Amino acid sequence: MMRHPFDLSLYLVTDPRLCGPRDFFETVAAAVKGGVTLVQLRDPDAGTRELVAIARSLKALLEPMGVPLIVNDRIDVALAAGADGVHLGQSDMDGADARRLIGEERILGISVGNASEHEASREALSGADYIGVGPVCTTATKPNAGAAIGLEGLATVTRDVGLRSVAIGGIGAANAAACIAAGAEGVAVVSAIMGADDPQAAAQALLEEIRTAKDTQ
Repeated sequence: MMRHPFDLSLYLVTDPRLCGPRDFFETVAAAVKGGVTLVQLRDPDAGTRELVAIARSLKALLEPMGVPLIVNDRIDVALAAGADGVHLGQSDMDGADARRLIGEERILGISVGNASEHEASREALSGADYIGVGPVCTTATKPNAGAAIGLEGLATVTRDVGLRSVAIGGIGAANAAACIAAGAEGVAVVSAIMGADDPQAAAQALLEEIRTAKDTQ
């Protein structure tokens, strides 16, 4: 079985800590109604059993909407929950090893922070379907994300790696279009949607910026 096509345009990375009084699943559902095209489950505070349960519930929510579910870091959780893929960081398993574990039918994403990191990790990218590039801008969402690489860094990595790419790190409606112009296929956001007063409206605004930028390329 081969991987189904997937759309990187508006990539939501979850953080339940940003939902406030709103229900986590309702927040994700609203975001998808607003145009989110792919969801990554990221919850640093959840244990393995809880992550599997959350992933299964998200899969049940997203599958009827045609939106793939990616699990951050945890291949075991992705497999147990029947998720559509996994996203790995630079300190995680090499891409080739991950691909052997998840099979050919699942999506594999890998983070690349900057051009030098890419040069040092070509083997680590083996088997990847896309790369997450950033942080493009300074972000407080992930304290260990590393130094911001800016739009120039985003353009350099995207061009040099030659894989589909999604920009991440400090991205919102104000700079989403610039990330697309720099070569990214889509943008990944956390607080811009998870922490928004209206997640559906926030997603709609982001997707409009992304589509407009793509139409002008």
